[in-house]
Amino acid sequence: MHTYRIGEAAALMGVSVDTLRRWVDGGRLAAERDEQGRRIIPGPALAAFAREVATSAERDHPGSSARNRFSGIVTEVILGDVSAQVEIQAGPFRVVSMISRESAEELKLEPGVPAVAVIKSTNVVVETP
Repeated sequence: MHTYRIGEAAALMGVSVDTLRRWVDGGRLAAERDEQGRRIIPGPALAAFAREVATSAERDHPGSSARNRFSGIVTEVILGDVSAQVEIQAGPFRVVSMISRESAEELKLEPGVPAVAVIKSTNVVVETP
């Protein structure tokens, strides 16, 4: 069974180490101790928790068939004549999207603004590290 150290699990969940520790300390996420006494998260427990968190996030956004939502902060907006390139840093992930200039202006997108990248795709490539 694969296990994760606290920092690895936090990175996978896109949260800070402190947030993950609070989840463990609060009993929301199961953790064990390794031979050195460090806390580790069993892979199946982390996967179940990640699914639970994603499911609750989906309930917060009914009416959309898009299930991939990455909350983050706008880091760059490049406005063109017709389109805009928007970059969002969502935890460890950098998401770049092309949207209409009109949409970017209506949303008042600029560096520092919180944003959610909602992604719906018909083709997903999965890789392992």
